[in-house]
Amino acid sequence: MKKILIANRGEIALRVMRTVKNMGLSTVAVYSDADRNAPHVKYADEAVYIGEAPPEKSYLSIDRILDAARQTKADAIHPGYGFLSENAAFAEKTEAAGIIFIGPSPAAIRMMGSKLAAKEAVKAYGIPMVPGTDHALKDPKEAAKVAAGIGYPILIKASAGGGGKGMRVVKTEKELEPQIKRAISEASSAFGDGAVFIEKYIASPRHIEIQIMADQHGNRIHLFERECSIQRRHQKVIEEAPSSVLNETLRTKMGEAALKVAEACNYYGAGTVEFLLDENHNFYFLEMNTRLQVEHPVTEWITGTDLVELQIRVARGEELPVRQKELSINGHALELRVYAEDPLNNFLPSVGHLQRYELPRGIHIRVDNGFEAGMDVPIYYDPMLAKLITHGQTREEALQHMIAAIDHYIVEGVETTLPFGKFVCRHPAFRSGNFDTHFIQKHYTPDTLRTEQEDAAEIAALVAVQLYAEDLKKLRLPGV
Repeated sequence: MKKILIANRGEIALRVMRTVKNMGLSTVAVYSDADRNAPHVKYADEAVYIGEAPPEKSYLSIDRILDAARQTKADAIHPGYGFLSENAAFAEKTEAAGIIFIGPSPAAIRMMGSKLAAKEAVKAYGIPMVPGTDHALKDPKEAAKVAAGIGYPILIKASAGGGGKGMRVVKTEKELEPQIKRAISEASSAFGDGAVFIEKYIASPRHIEIQIMADQHGNRIHLFERECSIQRRHQKVIEEAPSSVLNETLRTKMGEAALKVAEACNYYGAGTVEFLLDENHNFYFLEMNTRLQVEHPVTEWITGTDLVELQIRVARGEELPVRQKELSINGHALELRVYAEDPLNNFLPSVGHLQRYELPRGIHIRVDNGFEAGMDVPIYYDPMLAKLITHGQTREEALQHMIAAIDHYIVEGVETTLPFGKFVCRHPAFRSGNFDTHFIQKHYTPDTLRTEQEDAAEIAALVAVQLYAEDLKKLRLPGV
């Protein structure tokens, strides 16, 4: 393996390229019309244009990406996350073209890509699962019988889904029929698959995921957990590692369960096994993501590993260079996804021109970034600008570093989630560790953030006036 094409864009393309170059390998970028002058294009050793801005005409086009790989004689393709990263057909066609796919087998991707198939695969391993159906539902009458047996409230979920699409909470039988029809319609539109299933709704869950890595020789490790409970619209905004709620016993049990999930589908490469944790600290298998996660940097920081490097080594057929007993947790890490979204307007995308864009720096700060000043934030893709990560020897230190980093992150031209991140990091519920996936519903409104920003601005103005007055005193001559 000498040359790797990164089938992605933005910060993840840059992040993968840095490791590829550190390993002495060549990089190939692909880009659309919207990304002609993007940093990942400039950073790569070679770059290939693959089409118009809409994803289906560029980053989701399997044929165009494979053509770019053949054109540049790339040995391997790294899919990053999103786009084609969990597309089994893409992995199959890549391998058929004689190119290494840096990820799991197509069979594992296909199995874990269906939540129902994943549940079927792991149930023989004694892994706890949320009570619910093990088959797709399309008949509201059958759904009503299942829901009555489980007990309300229940959760309707799309089998092929993610990101909260095709998901509905149903509190009473009267709501069931219209909600299941909407969920089926939304799932069909978003994923081309209208299969939905029902689970018992866990009222106050925490979202805990376990990072696993496996090679093609039967070696498997887990790299501990990440807490991903701060979410908006069922999508993560802030992640941290380790979780403030797990003890060593529970951490070990969840890690062992995650490795069983990997065993169930003969998994190799990087993967993430997601669990729900209830208020009594019972955990339940949720799903497996067969790719690198957005939040992988927090795991890298607390374990001292480079997950992309491990992915590449596994894809080259090497054995994992580290064993479970050699891994330990060092300190605490936090990640804030810096989205071009307006937290004062229901987190709606805030696309526009980056008039000013300056990143914070420091030994406790890492920024996986994909933008620079003068660029436009395109409307065609996920509006994430960067990932802001901080580390400390304690959770409190990591929090303080995050607040300071947010204060030194300057963005003008679009609204971002930076103020929301600061709000969360300063909130008593988050600082205490006593929170769940309903943090936003329970604690956040645009008015609370607006008030906090106004108070901060008033304090800053008073401090400025005081400093100005002190400077005037120093400048006055004696006797004047």
